Amino acid sequence: MGSLPLTLCTGLLACAAGLSPAAAHAADGQGVTVTPASPPAGSVVALRASGCSGTTGTAASTAFVSDARLGGTGGALTGQAQVRSTIGAGTYTVQVTCAGSAVTGSVTVVPQSSSQLDLPGVVPASPVAPVHAGGGGAAPLASVESRSAGPDTAQAVTGLLLAAFAAAAVGLLSARRGRGSR
Repeated sequence: MGSLPLTLCTGLLACAAGLSPAAAHAADGQGVTVTPASPPAGSVVALRASGCSGTTGTAASTAFVSDARLGGTGGALTGQAQVRSTIGAGTYTVQVTCAGSAVTGSVTVVPQSSSQLDLPGVVPASPVAPVHAGGGGAAPLASVESRSAGPDTAQAVTGLLLAAFAAAAVGLLSARRGRGSR
């Protein structure tokens, strides 16, 4: 095949791919993309939410072990979630809540192949459910981004007093040393 027919065929394929429903959905600038789109039960998926104005969000689905925290900038949030190992094959809705708005997408869980089935007595390499490890009192502190604006008034006054005493001590020692050297 010559270069001109090859170029034309490639251009036609690119146009056909651009007219697909997935490209039309992505063109509106909002939605949730799950990669891989058809994961087996128990696998980890990457999430990307487009059209969010905030920098954080939460992805929820009955297909996931727990809600996934997403982060990012510029209207695109990313994160990971684990698909339940006990969930049946099917299509599940994924809803991302961010900055008071929500975008949705879907994930299609496929049946596990025989090579992916868990063998009795085999421990998975990573946890398959949230670990009950305590630390519940620390959760509110971890979820809030704390930024200190600087010292408060009492700390500023204390610092100024200490600096004044240090300056006075240096002045007195300099005066004493000056008198003793003559």
